[in-house]
Amino acid sequence: MLLSVITVAFRNLDGVVKTWRSLRNLARDPSLSFEWIVVDGGSNDGTAEFLEKLNGEFNLRYVSEKDRGIYDAMNKGIEMAQGRYAIFLNSGDIFHDDVAQFVRQLGKVQGNAMIIGDALLDFGDGNKVRRAAKPGWYIYHSLPASHQAIFFPVSGLKTYPYELQYRVSSDYALTARMYKAGYPFKRLPGLVSEFSMGGVSTSNNLELCQDAKKVQREILRMPGVLAELSYLLRLKTTGKTKALYNKA
Repeated sequence: MLLSVITVAFRNLDGVVKTWRSLRNLARDPSLSFEWIVVDGGSNDGTAEFLEKLNGEFNLRYVSEKDRGIYDAMNKGIEMAQGRYAIFLNSGDIFHDDVAQFVRQLGKVQGNAMIIGDALLDFGDGNKVRRAAKPGWYIYHSLPASHQAIFFPVSGLKTYPYELQYRVSSDYALTARMYKAGYPFKRLPGLVSEFSMGGVSTSNNLELCQDAKKVQREILRMPGVLAELSYLLRLKTTGKTKALYNKA
């Protein structure tokens, strides 16, 4: 199995359906082996019933039960994953039309790199902004690619799962920990996914910045002055993103 697509959901049946439909963009190439893992937080909106009716389409496996939040749910998905790589495409996130072309390149990569690509950020007013993947050193300021455009080696995820102490930046913490443990970044050309702005990291930008500074000091071992500069820059840029989203 090349790829595990992990989707976390809670009371978002419409989002699960939207993500499911986008999996066809990946399934267009029958040579690409992948599974779809859905971790639902015990929703009562018909999510479990919808998934049951799919009869294992796209090698679907799912659970629907209470959890301790999004990162706990992601860890459940990691435990279930059987692919070489995993990508987190949560309910409402979608694969880009050209994702199969990107994943074909993925299958040729040697080693244990975290593979990163580009993503489209949807601000809800018809305006979509392409976030291009950045060089690996950018991890010392932020994720070098959108979380929905990072293909993680499953071996690394199982060793360094999400830490619940980081309420809104556990994705940054996990990626930083894997990077420091010897999993480099490798950028491949192309668009991977599209997702709507307005998630946890958009609505809680102050807590996001504080969490990120903690990651930089405790995991990346950055000097205090550099972490503080990164904090101020992040506070400025995430504030602009939040304002743009609220305007939309």
